Amino acid sequence: MAERSTAAVDVADTSGEEPLTAQADKATADGADAQETPGTDAETADTGTTRSTSEAEGAASAKGPVPDVEPPELHSGHKLARRYRLEECVTRLDGFSSWRAVDEKLRRAVGVHVLPADHPRARPVLAAARSAALLGDPRFVQVLDAVEENDLVYVVHEWLPDATELTTVLASGPLEAHEAYQLVSQVSQAMSAAHREGLAHLRLTPSSVLRTESGQYRIRGLAVMAALRGISADQPQRTDTEAIGALLYAALTQRWPYEGNAYGLSGLPKGVGLIRPDQVRAGVHRGLADLAMRALVNEGATPSRQEQPCTTPEELAKAVATLPRIRPPEPSFATPAYQPTAYQQGAYRQPVSRPGPASPSRPAPVPPSPFQSRTGQVLKWTVAALLIAALGLGSWQLADTLMDRESRTDDSGDSQPSGGGDAGKKKDLGRPLQIEDADEFSPLASPVAAEKVGNAVDGDTGTAWVTPRYEGYANFGNLSQRQQGSGLIVDLGDVKDVSGLEIHMYRPGQKVEVLAADASTAAPSSLDDFSQQLTKPESSGGTLKAALDKSVRTRYVLIHVTELPSDGSANGFRGGISEIKITG
Repeated sequence: MAERSTAAVDVADTSGEEPLTAQADKATADGADAQETPGTDAETADTGTTRSTSEAEGAASAKGPVPDVEPPELHSGHKLARRYRLEECVTRLDGFSSWRAVDEKLRRAVGVHVLPADHPRARPVLAAARSAALLGDPRFVQVLDAVEENDLVYVVHEWLPDATELTTVLASGPLEAHEAYQLVSQVSQAMSAAHREGLAHLRLTPSSVLRTESGQYRIRGLAVMAALRGISADQPQRTDTEAIGALLYAALTQRWPYEGNAYGLSGLPKGVGLIRPDQVRAGVHRGLADLAMRALVNEGATPSRQEQPCTTPEELAKAVATLPRIRPPEPSFATPAYQPTAYQQGAYRQPVSRPGPASPSRPAPVPPSPFQSRTGQVLKWTVAALLIAALGLGSWQLADTLMDRESRTDDSGDSQPSGGGDAGKKKDLGRPLQIEDADEFSPLASPVAAEKVGNAVDGDTGTAWVTPRYEGYANFGNLSQRQQGSGLIVDLGDVKDVSGLEIHMYRPGQKVEVLAADASTAAPSSLDDFSQQLTKPESSGGTLKAALDKSVRTRYVLIHVTELPSDGSANGFRGGISEIKITG
């Protein structure tokens, strides 16, 4: 099983007429609508997290009900093209299924959509995937393969475990102005480039937009998402523009701009129509509020100041570019007020007196210091000269004493102390040992980030092996397949004496212990194989350092992570290891 987290699937308001964006509210993790029974799961196929569909209600696709087509009979472990090993089914509906899989050739996680070759949407999906793959724009989640083989059509796409859905981002609150500006700027520019190549999205929702750890936004499901659900539009540019406006509106207000709740957001009150973002929430940036209304004018909103509505992503991108620069928020730290001393308020720093009534808030003038007279000046410089002379004499005597001691030490021919002082007892931590290889410790399930293990032994603390995000429990989501935790196993190449270690953590607060396998153990994989304890389980800070009282002979060392720290959200946990150094 894959790692799971929980978040409500969006529920569309299906009553009455609604814009296409709202009609396509309920997205599964891979971007397809879900009409599933309570208790099933739909995993976020590009981010590695899973969302419960117990709240999903039946919103039909824009093309109406799909013919009754049985999805292909596949199972975990099945391989496509002798390369893509299916790990877990995350969506199964309308005759197709979506899977988390592993590309065994490149050793990386991928997502796969699979449907029968005779499915009525198979040809459109195949054509849409191949067109999206040709775009090659890094602002979109890339389509890696689109194949028809053995009566199956399957589409392989990127899997981004470190990215976060906009749905999850907005769950913690609205975005500040600079972040909302980055969102609408990047998404509108990306969709402008896609439409110039004749590609539309038509399913652009908060579940379709991902924010990476570097702050960049990426869009998944370009063309493919609509093809899977049989969605089309007479004015695709206008549809996508309205969808971007809805994203911006939600980012500014943490409200969905239509009646009815969706994507974990509350909708607008019924009967009030589409009201401006700055009337929904105080403090909203006026320029960004205007942009949201200009993009949503397609549904009857009135743009402020009689500006023309934006009906294409390119028009919206140009409107964003004309906004005055929105600066990122300044770091919040207190700077102590500067208070000049009496000496600094001397003759050259006296405030210039001006006619007029004295300000009641101005402090009383400081009386002249006794040192400002001529006699005081002479006394001050005399004292300063004496202090300088005393310091110089003391420094000379100290240097002479040190040089004499060094000379006596050289003459003795032995620089080591003869007694049993502290210098003789100082422990030698040894030299760094070369790490030949590293692997992820995952005894009960598939590795969660095998492709990133090398980041923890590359000598760069700026890169890291990072776990997925787990919901609810610090012990890896309290999942049975993670009951032994996770971590990294380092291979020293052969049996060596280990005397110390230094481990840089991806995030402080992880519960970690360091274990070593017996010198006779070959290829350890289970927790029982690591019989020697180098450090006790403890909650570590940013760096875990340890000098062993007695060297341990081993070839394999396990950095064993049993509990993860909070990822900053209300109920999420994520950890990892940035760098490992073993000494001996």
